Amino acid sequence: GSNMEGTGPEWLSAEVKTGTTIIAIEFDGGVVLGSDSRVSAGDAVVNRVMNKLSPLHDRIFCALSGSAADAQTIAEMVNYQLDVHSVEIDADPKVRSAATLVRNISYRYKEELSAHLIVAGWDRHEGGQVYATLNGLLTRQPFAIGGSGSFYVYGFVDAEYRKGMNKEESQKFVLNTLSLAMSRDGSSGGVAYMVTIDEQGAEEKVILGNDLMTFFDQ
Repeated sequence: GSNMEGTGPEWLSAEVKTGTTIIAIEFDGGVVLGSDSRVSAGDAVVNRVMNKLSPLHDRIFCALSGSAADAQTIAEMVNYQLDVHSVEIDADPKVRSAATLVRNISYRYKEELSAHLIVAGWDRHEGGQVYATLNGLLTRQPFAIGGSGSFYVYGFVDAEYRKGMNKEESQKFVLNTLSLAMSRDGSSGGVAYMVTIDEQGAEEKVILGNDLMTFFDQ
C-alpha cells in the first residue's frame, strides 16, 4: 500500500523540475497542437495524466501548462458547457466561444492558470484558429507557445515559423519545436503529443521522444 502513495507527488515534482512546452499553429484549413512530457514510463495511464492537450469538443482542443489535474477539471467543465451550448444553438460551437469559456473558467478557478493557455480548433465560420492568453487577454494568433519549458525554444520558433505552412509542415514545426525543448533540458525518454484538427475532425498521435527525429522519415 505505502509504495503506491508515493507515485503521485513524485511524477508531479519531476514535471515541475523539467517543465512542459505547449504549442499550437494555424495552417490553411486547420490547426496543429503539441505538448511534451518528460515521463519515460510507457504506462498508458501515466501518459494520459501527463498529456496537456484536452478535447473541448469534436474539433476544439485546449492546452494548459498548469498541473494536469487542473487542466483536466477545466477541460471537463468547458466540455460540458459547450455540449449544452451546441445543443441549444443546434450547431457546433465556435472556437472563439470555447476560448472565452476556458479563459473565464480558468480565471475563476485558479488565477495563475490563465498565464499559459492555448485554445485551438476548427469551425466552419473562421477555419483553423489559435487563441492564447497574453496578459490575461485572449487573442487570436497565427501560432502560440507556452509552458515553463518554452523559453528554451523561443528563438528557434521565431526563426522557423513562416506564414502559410501546410498541414505536414505545421506538424513538422510542432514536433521539431518539442524535440528541441526536450533535448535542451537533457532528460531522455520524453513523450510528445500532437493533435491535428481540420474539417474532418481531430487526429491524435503520441510519439516517443526517441522516435521524434525519425518520425517523418518513415
